[in-house]
Parts: sequence; structure tokens; C-alpha cells
Amino acid sequence: MSAATQHGQTPYYFIPAPSRFPVMAATGLFFVIMGAGFWINGTDAAKWALLFGLLLWAVTMRQWFGQAISESEGGLYGDRIDVSFRWSMSWFIFSEVMFFGAFFGALFWSRLYSVPTLGSLSNAVLWPDFKAVWPSVQAGATASPAGTIDAFTTMGPWPIPTINTALLLTSGVTLTIAHHALVAGQRAKTIGWMWITVLLGATFLGLQGYEYFHAYHELNLKLSSGIYGSTFFMLTGFHGFHVFVGMLMLLFITIRLMKGHFTPQRHFGFEGAAWYWHFVDVVWLGLYVIVYWF
Repeated sequence: MSAATQHGQTPYYFIPAPSRFPVMAATGLFFVIMGAGFWINGTDAAKWALLFGLLLWAVTMRQWFGQAISESEGGLYGDRIDVSFRWSMSWFIFSEVMFFGAFFGALFWSRLYSVPTLGSLSNAVLWPDFKAVWPSVQAGATASPAGTIDAFTTMGPWPIPTINTALLLTSGVTLTIAHHALVAGQRAKTIGWMWITVLLGATFLGLQGYEYFHAYHELNLKLSSGIYGSTFFMLTGFHGFHVFVGMLMLLFITIRLMKGHFTPQRHFGFEGAAWYWHFVDVVWLGLYVIVYWF
């Protein structure tokens, strides 16, 4: 947060009053998980529970973050709160590293251990016609020794993934320029470069949506296309979701900048969103090389 106050005017450590927001957020997420689970398993009415949970969660986040912004701009956050925010964001990004590490681990385990093991001589009696190849586009390969997976075409790095890589790398540069401009007290320049960064993120999402449409309708590549399809969509899909969240962060930071929030000395709200965006960039670089090239 900005905490744009003079030293000595803030509390030693701000302790908020009891809040309804944690319970509301947990309730919203409960309905999201329950509704999604029942809907996937054929209960059509569960989609309304999912919608209710999403709306409740969104309203809660809007009010909760709005209160935090008001407290920050009201001079209630001092240096110790700033340190607390930095540690919290650091641990949150670490948890996201572990999240993606699990999916990258699943991909490596499948390619380097599971598939070769299933194609070894010790499993020849179980699946004599199994072909241990990657990607699993060959008939009888990997997850479809009985031919239960429809034929599909793998997704290459050209042109959309490469264009998206350029977009994300460029967005990291524009975000850094905006940060330097904020530190230099150039608010108009900061806002301009932030809008460019948000636009680059939105363009990335639009191109990824087109890529998915192309994969499903022209390549017949789906989430159910064996281990290749499941790992491809889980990695790229969750990354796309993180790009969407990061883009929203940057959008709200830009709106706050336009309202006069943040100072060159205190602007951790900006820095936290920037940390997250750079993390998203780094994950994409690994994903681009391992998923699209290898």
C-alpha cells in the first residue's frame, strides 16, 4: 500500500478491528468449490451455486481491498506494516512457485519416467503394442495403448506462443519503465507506461484464447488428449489464469495512480503487483521452452 504519511504520524503497528471479510471470502470459495464439483459431475443446478460463490467472493474482495486502501491512504500503515506486506507477498509468490513446480514435475515425471517405464520390456506382457514416444501423437502411444484417445496434432511454438513470449517480455520492460518513472515522481509517465503494460497483458490473453480455439477445433488437441493434452492445458491454462489475475492487479494499480495514490517513497502496492507480474513472466519463459519446444 502507499502509506503516504510523514514519519511518526502512523501507529507503531496497526491492528485492524474484527472483520467479516475472512468469513465472507471463505463462504464464497466454499460455494465455488462445491458448485464446480457438483456441476462437473452432472448436477446442472450447481452452476448457480458456483455463480453465487463467485459473486460473493468478488464483492468481498472489492470491499476488503477497498478498506485496506482507505486505511493506507488514511495514514494508518507505517514501516512495520510495509515490512509485513513485503513478507506476505514474498511467501505468496513462493507458494505459486511450488504450485507451478508441481505441474512441471508432473510433466517431467511423465516424460522421463512413466512413459519409458510403460514401454519397457517388463511391461510388454501388459501392453505389448505400447509405444513409449513423446508427444503422444502416435497410435497406441502413452496414455492410449487401446486407441481410446482420438488422434491429435501437437502445438508448436509458431507463431502465437512466440508472439506471446515477446508480449510478456515487453510488458516486463514497460512495467520497469513505469516503476522508474514513479520513483522519479513522473506520475503521468508512470500512468502511460502502466496502460501499455495492461494492454500487452490483455493482448496475451486474447491470443491464448485464439490458440485454445485453434487447438480444440483444428488440431483436435484437448484436455482429454492423453498425458500430453492434460499437461499442456494444465500448465498453459493455469498460467493464463495467473496472467489474468496479474493484469487485474496492474489495472487497479493504474486506476489508483490516476487517483493520486502512491508516492515515490512509499508504493508497495505497485511493487507487489510488479513482483507478481515478473514472476508470471519467468514462469512463461520456462513453459515456452519446455512445453512448446521440447
